[in-house]
Amino acid sequence: QVQLVESGGGLVQAGGSLTLSCTASGGTFNTYTMGWFRQAPGKEREFVSALHWSGMSTNYANSVKGRAIVSRDNAKNTVYLQLNSLKPEDTAVYYCAKRSLRYGSFSSRPDDFDSWGQGTQVTVSS
Repeated sequence: QVQLVESGGGLVQAGGSLTLSCTASGGTFNTYTMGWFRQAPGKEREFVSALHWSGMSTNYANSVKGRAIVSRDNAKNTVYLQLNSLKPEDTAVYYCAKRSLRYGSFSSRPDDFDSWGQGTQVTVSS
């Protein structure tokens, strides 16, 4: 079972940037599409971004499109999410997740991901 650990969250002013990391251990990493989700207090978990297992394509929610870059380093078993031009509404706990289906395509549904990290808090002050 793959285990995921996120890091890189913190407090940042509006307009700033953060790069979140998600490191995998305990299983095959580079044959799974990886996703990033976030959950703000009182709200449902929502899709942020995904990186296809091939590394050849990415997918972004409209809310972060143009401000986020997702990437992976298979040698380090790590996926990154760079967030730029941060807004107060980006404040949330950010989670990375592994698609349940090996060689699976994109999905924005949390139910299609079977391994989750513990989350990292991102707080954007105005």
